[in-house]
Amino acid sequence: MAGNSAIEWTEATWNPSTGCSKVSSGCKNCYAERLSNRLRAMGQEKYRNNFQYTEHEGEVDLPLRWHKPRRIFVNSMSDLFHEESDYAFVKKCFDTMLKADWHTYQVLTKRPARMAEFSRLFETLHGFPLPSHIWMGTSVEDNRAVPRITELRAVRCSVRFISFEPLLEGIRRVRLRGIDWAIIGGESGPHCRKMDPKWVDSLILQCRRDGVPVFFKQWGGRTPKANGRLVHNEAISEYPTGPGGRGRGRGRQALLLGTAARAGRVANDMTAVS
Repeated sequence: MAGNSAIEWTEATWNPSTGCSKVSSGCKNCYAERLSNRLRAMGQEKYRNNFQYTEHEGEVDLPLRWHKPRRIFVNSMSDLFHEESDYAFVKKCFDTMLKADWHTYQVLTKRPARMAEFSRLFETLHGFPLPSHIWMGTSVEDNRAVPRITELRAVRCSVRFISFEPLLEGIRRVRLRGIDWAIIGGESGPHCRKMDPKWVDSLILQCRRDGVPVFFKQWGGRTPKANGRLVHNEAISEYPTGPGGRGRGRGRQALLLGTAARAGRVANDMTAVS
């Protein structure tokens, strides 16, 4: 089952699959793995395989039962494009998204190459790319994960987003052309790795330069809310425009970066990459 979510940038979670495997440094302290272990210990049948990738046919049509429109984070406890995922099963999940089109779906993966491959199959089958109420995103936690941005651009969809969470280092200058939204957040949990405010300022500047709305989720800490979510005394809660988005929230560039001189120093420190 799924329902209301405490994740700030969404409104509900839907987990037609559970479990995953580690592919990069952002996976080291995976919250979903910790929670899966706890749910299994509590005897929840859905987590009987612990954190092994598992597909749940009985969960596929869940959004059809939710009549009130909401933003839905797809697979907060897994990755729909995991190497072991069956495209026939993935197709069923997207069929539900097409039918229950009063919702907005936020599909996040660390495997954007598989996401792009599936999107081409989807377009071939339906004759159109993924519609605007299905947002497709990837995680970029450090500079080694930056190539995922290029892979995300190859996804045949209307809305693309990046989750820079957990942000583990300053991201060198990247071009965000074709990206519609950015989430930024620090790691939480008992072994969380601290996020430097300079990394956040630099990344927000890059998003502002390329016109990408920003949602700052959290600074992180032992618990997700331990250090709040204010940047220079402001909550930044922007969304893409269009279905499911509510336009830009507050977030004045001068306030985010302090002063023009400071912003200039940040910009000069970034090294351009393609």
